[in-house]
Amino acid sequence: MFTGLIETTAEIIGRDINKLRLRPAKAFEDLIRGESIAVNGACLTLESCAADGILEFHTLEETLTRTNLGSIKLGGLVNLERALQVGARLGGHIVTGHIDTTAKFLGMRKQGDDIEYRVALPEELKPCMVSKGSISLDGVSLTLVDVGEDSFSVHLIPVTLEETALRQRRIGDLINLEADLLGKYVQRQLAYFMDKKPVSNVTMENLIKAGW
Repeated sequence: MFTGLIETTAEIIGRDINKLRLRPAKAFEDLIRGESIAVNGACLTLESCAADGILEFHTLEETLTRTNLGSIKLGGLVNLERALQVGARLGGHIVTGHIDTTAKFLGMRKQGDDIEYRVALPEELKPCMVSKGSISLDGVSLTLVDVGEDSFSVHLIPVTLEETALRQRRIGDLINLEADLLGKYVQRQLAYFMDKKPVSNVTMENLIKAGW
């Protein structure tokens, strides 16, 4: 589990069908081989950490094709967050590290002192999206502001834009999306109960036997 609070960014310095190599902007301490790290919101397993700080992950083809980790060019930045420790403050929201889908970045503009960031809204995520709800963009925990028919917006404070890889995204780039976990559970339960026809033992015969 993660919180969506980015600890540092990293430069992609190598990638093939099975390996992803990253150079973090800030070194992590006490890394353990096999621990989970969210890379642009996608939970990956650390395979090795070199003496120079280079991190190497084993990546499945499925991971590279279903997230933006396969489309960001070498030299591009990604966001990094280590797994949540029990007892730590949950400053963002519950993020699983399982990307739901990707969507195109549509652009940003100034909104007072904030920056409005607009992203296309995939059809499959519409039931989980609500104004003031939570969303993870490239692993960054953000609050939904406007949820339209085809797009949604979030507002970023300057420090979020400066200290995460979101500052590098250009119109048309793919963004990793993970909808709020609680919203997905609620949506799934509602869909189940609405599809399930109620079963009743009340019949005319039973009513007559009961004296009605």
